[in-house]
Amino acid sequence: MINNNSAPSGKKAIIIGAGPAGLTAALELLERTDIKPVVFEMSDDIGGISKTVNYKGNRIDIGGHRFFSKSEKVMEWWDAILPKDNVDPDAQDKVMLTRNRLSRIYYLRKFFSYPVTLSVETLKNLGLVRVLKIGISYVKIRFFPIKNEKSLEDFFVNRFGRELYLTFFKDYTEKLWGVECSKISADWGAQRVKGLSVSRAIIHGLKSIFQKQKDQKKVETSLIDKFYYPKFGPGQMWEEVAKRIKEKGGEVRLGRRVVSLTREGERIVGVKTRDEKTGLIEKTAGDYFISTMPVRGLVRAIGDAVPAEVKEMAEGLVYRDFVTVGLLLRELKIKNTTKIKTLNDLIPDNWMYIQERDVKLGRVQVFNNWSPYMVVDKNTVWIGLEYFCNQGDSFWNKTDEELGRIGTEELSRIGIIREEDVLDKVIIKMPKAYPAYFGTYDQFDKIRNYTDGIENLFLIGRNGMHRYNNMDHSMLAAMAAVDNIIGGIKTKDNIWQVNAEKDYHEEKGK
Repeated sequence: MINNNSAPSGKKAIIIGAGPAGLTAALELLERTDIKPVVFEMSDDIGGISKTVNYKGNRIDIGGHRFFSKSEKVMEWWDAILPKDNVDPDAQDKVMLTRNRLSRIYYLRKFFSYPVTLSVETLKNLGLVRVLKIGISYVKIRFFPIKNEKSLEDFFVNRFGRELYLTFFKDYTEKLWGVECSKISADWGAQRVKGLSVSRAIIHGLKSIFQKQKDQKKVETSLIDKFYYPKFGPGQMWEEVAKRIKEKGGEVRLGRRVVSLTREGERIVGVKTRDEKTGLIEKTAGDYFISTMPVRGLVRAIGDAVPAEVKEMAEGLVYRDFVTVGLLLRELKIKNTTKIKTLNDLIPDNWMYIQERDVKLGRVQVFNNWSPYMVVDKNTVWIGLEYFCNQGDSFWNKTDEELGRIGTEELSRIGIIREEDVLDKVIIKMPKAYPAYFGTYDQFDKIRNYTDGIENLFLIGRNGMHRYNNMDHSMLAAMAAVDNIIGGIKTKDNIWQVNAEKDYHEEKGK
């Protein structure tokens, strides 16, 4: 965060959304310009999908957020808000903890390393016949790769072989998206799995045996061994950022839904918002407009000025929604069998990917392992069961009681808990958690060309760009937008290059 007052003074930036992208943009503007940011947030919460929900003192991280980035700028930015744990966390609340990362796959009622490695444990759990099929399939794809990756299925098969794809990737991914992998764009794999493959996973595993990991910026995201984490969850970071924005003269207005944007020529000149409690409509003029709202909603808000073809493409964009079932337990039925020491013999996982085909459950978070301060009573176990669905479908529309019962029954069925150990439950629904790589996504360039043509409108963030960005990607896009405002740069290409450039994902030369 560098002071730079070269930008135009006395101007106002309207920012839609108080998630990581919107709040980063607001604080960057205050740190580097004289432009006043006004943030409009539809909900009553700070942080978007990166918020932390407090239920009777037990905290829930929606989706799980590791504070790690290959960008030194982002790492320094976080450290300036919540310093790393160079003090006693018991005595200091505004701090980030260093956490061990462990995510495993739960399949065949057994644990498998994630990413999958050819360890003795993996070979034993899979059995000789399946291991041979996986090996033959992987060798085959190395000699005869799919030359034109058209789908996510092609992407996975090229990197892992068809047999390993069918074993560990297909079912979970289709739980996540609700459609077949063959109907999803390969772009999702390029942005989420990046350079990971069987060979890279094996090499990483061998290196970890002989040397300590010194530079995480040179490691694939899926192979990170440690990360930072706010003492009270990711929402703590963004709540602190919001406080700083207000202290520096910016505004953060919660419960304000964007109704429409007014376009004049090549610029947006104003926004209408509705107070969700009173229904009052307010008009606000602005010089710059930064949007993190879902693209479909943004295009609707611009209204009649949008060409019919762009409207049609925007209406065809698809989102995947998210339900978390929080369970407070006396203990887990499944015990720690690793060499990692944990309190009360708790499994050491941050989360588990549930690959079992007889349940809808997609993933389980163990909040005790994200931060011990996420749990009121450290002798209890606080977990989050994650379900992927579509807003308005039969699962989404179930009552909280029904959803709690389904989660408890499924987790008991696959041997992770005992139903009688459940002490409390809470249900949290998160719409538009994942922008989907199907529907009209393959024609998204038409929407981008239109919005990029509005000179003072900048699209950033996961939903703002309809891209499965991590938190740091959203922040980098926000920083790029502020760079453009300061420099008077009309092209938006630098914003869209975030989470698209290969050098960001992998070590150069590899």
